Amino acid sequence: MARDVDEDVDHELLAVLLPKMSASSKQQEAEDSDHNPQVVVTPPGAAHSIRHDRSLWRDLTAYWILGLCNNYGYVVMLSAAHDIIAQFNDEPEVGEVDDTGKGRECHLVSTGAILLADVLPSLFVKILMPFFPFWVNVRIGIAVACSAAGFLFVGFANAEWMALLGVIITSASSGIGETTFLAYSSRFNKNVISTWSSGTGGAGVIGSLSYASLRALDVSPRDTMLIMLIFPAIEAFAFWLLLRRPQVLPVTTVESTEELISDEKPLVGFKEKLSYIKHLFKYMLPLCLVYFFEYFINQGLFELVYFENIFLDKASQYRWLNVDYQIGVFISRSSVNIFQLNKIWLMSVFQFINVVYFLTEVIWFYTPTIWIVFVIVLWEGLLGGGAYVNTFYRMSKEIAPGRQQFAMSMVVQSDSYGIALAGFLAIPVHNAICELPAAVRSVVW
Repeated sequence: MARDVDEDVDHELLAVLLPKMSASSKQQEAEDSDHNPQVVVTPPGAAHSIRHDRSLWRDLTAYWILGLCNNYGYVVMLSAAHDIIAQFNDEPEVGEVDDTGKGRECHLVSTGAILLADVLPSLFVKILMPFFPFWVNVRIGIAVACSAAGFLFVGFANAEWMALLGVIITSASSGIGETTFLAYSSRFNKNVISTWSSGTGGAGVIGSLSYASLRALDVSPRDTMLIMLIFPAIEAFAFWLLLRRPQVLPVTTVESTEELISDEKPLVGFKEKLSYIKHLFKYMLPLCLVYFFEYFINQGLFELVYFENIFLDKASQYRWLNVDYQIGVFISRSSVNIFQLNKIWLMSVFQFINVVYFLTEVIWFYTPTIWIVFVIVLWEGLLGGGAYVNTFYRMSKEIAPGRQQFAMSMVVQSDSYGIALAGFLAIPVHNAICELPAAVRSVVW
């Protein structure tokens, strides 16, 4: 009888305590979610509402525009590299003269110098940004202001140092924007990675094509740069007016914070972040190699590819090869929702083959028509853009949401490492080829 009474008491206690324990558990989960903004405890059905967010188009569109505007100035400076050098040199430098008295016409200060000015400040910024407070509005305000200042400096430059300073400021703007926007993307639907990448590819096409077209219409370099001031204004509109503020971070759905294992917890402190970097090498190394090979071609060898007596002069050939390359980048960066490739290292192998082709071509001039070069350059752009978008798309799926913000900020540096190394190597290789006797193209279609 006593046993039955004890059991009745136990049941009564359980009936009282269980609701309180459940409420306490829910309160604790809510507190954990508040203290850790990277973890979202989502009630049943919430994930369904996120997937059917009717205003999602605003975020996707904003990220496309932000990718376009952030990379636009960077692309324009590279497209204008040949002109930036030429305007402060009355005559091109000429390499060794052969028996016919004709040498290679090329600048001994290659467009690799512009590449370094365009990428080193960006790389410096990208290295520092992951360890600074994530004050997103301050960062983007600085990025927009620097972008506008860069166009003004280059447009009104009356000396080479002033033009290079404009390129440097534009580079810093791009670096601040890229690290911030990619880190910020962890708070939105993962498809903003796709639209961001497509926008950066669009910057390549629109940037190189707009510059080449305006120069073909005899618009002065100064007026060209002033016209392009519209893009920093569009960037500000897209970020502060079009992009929604993230109310709830749609990063994961868990029933309890206890489901989070140690590998998924957000990184806290400099030491913990530094220790985590080694886990990102599988993303960083292939992307770095692809961009190293790619920009070694673009800034060290493009300028030396030349077909005489065709419908394009030397400067125009350089500009339109850049347009062609950027078309390839845009196509591949816009394709991740249709086609994914996880083996990024394979793209680095193909890009190395492109290096071999271009290096031998600029030495011996054996390609019979510029149209073959256009096809290979398009392929080069497809590889570069594909490596970029597939790397970050993989990360959005494979890395725990709590660590994506830091991981994105770190891996985005890897393309800049490759580009910087390419710039340093492109200058001596370019100058060595300039010293060779001029090759003669036997057949031109």
